[in-house]
Amino acid sequence: MAVDMKGKDLVSIYDLSSEEVWQIIRTSELMKLRQKAGLAERPLNGKTLAMIFHKPSTRTRVSFEVGMWQLGGTALYLSASDLQLRRGETIADTARTLSRYVDGIMIRTYAHEDVVELARWADVPVINGLTDYLHPCQALTDIFTIYEKRGRLQGVKLVYVGDGNNMANALLHAGAKVGMDVVVATPAGHEPDARVLDEARTDARRTGASISVLNDPREAVRGADVIYTDVWASMGQEAEEAERRRLFRPFQVNRELLEAAGRTDVLFMHCLPAHRGDEVTDEVVDGPHSVVFDQAENRLHVQKAILALVM
Repeated sequence: MAVDMKGKDLVSIYDLSSEEVWQIIRTSELMKLRQKAGLAERPLNGKTLAMIFHKPSTRTRVSFEVGMWQLGGTALYLSASDLQLRRGETIADTARTLSRYVDGIMIRTYAHEDVVELARWADVPVINGLTDYLHPCQALTDIFTIYEKRGRLQGVKLVYVGDGNNMANALLHAGAKVGMDVVVATPAGHEPDARVLDEARTDARRTGASISVLNDPREAVRGADVIYTDVWASMGQEAEEAERRRLFRPFQVNRELLEAAGRTDVLFMHCLPAHRGDEVTDEVVDGPHSVVFDQAENRLHVQKAILALVM
């Protein structure tokens, strides 16, 4: 049964029900099929999305902007220098002002609390385009891509290898909602957020998923359907890059780690941009197991589904 998501914020996948996550997946599938068939859909005709960017982006900006255009609406790009936030205007005042002009707000920023505050005061849906804590649109895209490739999500084993960052957090939320088995392989001291782990395990008990954290990447990937990685140093961590490269070197996704999965059909995923030669080798990212550019394309279809459902 379809669920009504009009007016709903997307700050965290944990805030969504499993039914709402599946609504996004099925709507994404339909919208992608219709676009490939050349059938135009314009459910957001005359509507405007404000896009606030405090962090630069390729995929987020282009996919949201093109998606709004394809849905019949308009996307308004707002950098930090375009707003009065840098001159002391509060997030609450910005939210209430923008709500008088636009039909939705997407924000890509550093502090997760800023997105929570924006959603608290805005009268229109707020979509989290990325924070240092979570990356929900990407994780929803990832489980949609896995569903396309595997035809199911229940019982699929996804192994995330690398830093327990915003991407690991969001994948834990997403996998738990749909019954996936999510394993995070990371060096000691770099585990995902403890609160996220508790939230994911709460959902996992209901959906039959399993959630685990290991420090041995080869042990973690055994029997994996999907091996996923991300950059070792996120935006804002550049000063730690040399130390992180030393620490995470044993967690590089290379041919040997793919073979350790013990499956010829294992998928490789990365949210991009990839630091080739660090977290992943060219051989893997460009190889037959890689679906990274399918993921990149699917950002468009999944975000179109989110926009159409909530705006």
